[in-house]
Amino acid sequence: MNEQLIYTESAAETEAAGAALAREMANDSTLPPFVALYGDLGVGKTAFVRGFASVFCAGVAVRSPTFALVNEYRGKEKTLFHFDMYRITGEDDLYSIGYDDYLMRDGICLAEWCENIPFALPEAYVRVSIEKEDISRPDRRLIRITKEQLC
Repeated sequence: MNEQLIYTESAAETEAAGAALAREMANDSTLPPFVALYGDLGVGKTAFVRGFASVFCAGVAVRSPTFALVNEYRGKEKTLFHFDMYRITGEDDLYSIGYDDYLMRDGICLAEWCENIPFALPEAYVRVSIEKEDISRPDRRLIRITKEQLC
């Protein structure tokens, strides 16, 4: 996977971008089962996850795991683990939610606010950065998707 740039104009288009990545991951077993999401508050990270989940867990109600810290969505073939790292301040917080245990389970992890956990990212992951692209167009987003490999 080379870097992909996707421009969206609505939450529905952001969800479609998430669904497209999920289909790619379903068809390419070389992609790592961890999606690290980056972006400011309100840019569409949860909308992206909602689209992603629609491929693996059709019909599931995706909500931001802000207070639960992790939501689990069970699909027929894969389980998704949706993390919100906004309130995570260190390794002790990750330990308390069983983060390492989730990484070892057979599923796909999607983690919002990975800016807060650079020390805890797996060796290989798919990076999704979402940013508001044009302040004169408040619904326009730039989604940048890359495969990362830590040294």
